[in-house]
Amino acid sequence: MEDHAHVFVGLKPAMALSDLVRDIKNNSSNFINDHAWIKGRFNWQEGYGAFSYSHSQIENVYNYILNQEQHHAKQTFKDEYMDYLKKFEIEHEVKYLFEWIE
Repeated sequence: MEDHAHVFVGLKPAMALSDLVRDIKNNSSNFINDHAWIKGRFNWQEGYGAFSYSHSQIENVYNYILNQEQHHAKQTFKDEYMDYLKKFEIEHEVKYLFEWIE
């Protein structure tokens, strides 16, 4: 999607989520910039969102990501993200969330 990326990974308990996100952002930014895929320099904004699912939900999450283009034709990333915060009962302050592209 033009304003976000879904990344679906299995993470071993010994690895910190923040380290994984740092590495994904660093390596993907370097790749995009090295191949000049956009005008100017690409960089990710600060922060990230992460949600965990049980092993029994793997197929559902996979299919959701596979069909995200259709899903986002009906719901914006911002609305989706806010729904997830509510669904997972994650306390938050709006001022600390993403810079939304609308």
